[in-house]
Amino acid sequence: MSWVDELRRREDLCRRAPSAHNTQPWLLRYAEDEVTVHWDPDRALPDSDPTGRDLFLSLGAFVETCLIVATDAGLAVRADVTVDEADHRAARIVAADTPYRTPFSAGAVERRRCARGRYRPGRLSRQTVAELGAGLRHLPGRELAAMLSAADRRMFGTPAVARELRQWLRLSPRHPRYEMDGLTDRALGLGRIEAAGLAAALSPTAYAIARPLGLPAMLAASSRSLLRYDGSVLVLVGRAATADRVVEQGRELLRVWLSLSERGLAVHPLSQILDCAATARTLEGRLNLKPGESALAVFRTGRPMREPTRSARIPAGRRHDHGLSTAQT
Repeated sequence: MSWVDELRRREDLCRRAPSAHNTQPWLLRYAEDEVTVHWDPDRALPDSDPTGRDLFLSLGAFVETCLIVATDAGLAVRADVTVDEADHRAARIVAADTPYRTPFSAGAVERRRCARGRYRPGRLSRQTVAELGAGLRHLPGRELAAMLSAADRRMFGTPAVARELRQWLRLSPRHPRYEMDGLTDRALGLGRIEAAGLAAALSPTAYAIARPLGLPAMLAASSRSLLRYDGSVLVLVGRAATADRVVEQGRELLRVWLSLSERGLAVHPLSQILDCAATARTLEGRLNLKPGESALAVFRTGRPMREPTRSARIPAGRRHDHGLSTAQT
């Protein structure tokens, strides 16, 4: 059996890579001596992620996951990252003379979780942050509470962004794609009543009526407590002049998240802070970035109060479309 066949057998594990809104945009195409990583443009988020930052970070995380899974299986492969936006291709995985060097295993990929609920108080030590990598900045969570609230008001208050979010929410087990993709009530840490309330508020008719009456501020209020404790927020800083560079930064981000996971820590992405121009400027001003640098990912990290729910994944070989309809959203 060739290395391509061996990697294909492990595609389900590769799909455990993280993606914004759990859209799982990646597509693998298998050839005799290479595997190419593409993305499905129907699984991009043009309104929530207009620059494609989260898309390319997700693709980088997926590429890194593939290399870790391959190495764990004893396969010697490497990744050539060359983004072709016309062909929706991010990278090629090809045979290498030596295995990819990584401290992580397939088990680490399995163990990683995103936890969106409450965390126990406590900040990361300076030594831990230093061990995670030079591209990280560490901020007290409380300093970003106002930014998060403002970013959430923008997210819920922008009709196109709210509509895109609604398309990827799975707030009831009755949703036809509940076990496949998107953000479920359990993954979001919502109770039954909270999930029903959010679904009702974001329904097209209710949203159109309530948005001018203050609905965005009301929905954003629920996020304030997420950072009002003694906790840590990490910001991945890098140079993102090209899509290739952002994919490479996505590989780095995945390594950081796995390192935190292996320490018993979870993460919660706060991408909306960067998707909102006003809060992104405020954050980058707080970071005193050098020319050419930008904030690429923001996430809180710590020990969750409760074990987070494992998010759904589309099985390998399943037709890869999001299959959304107005009735489903």
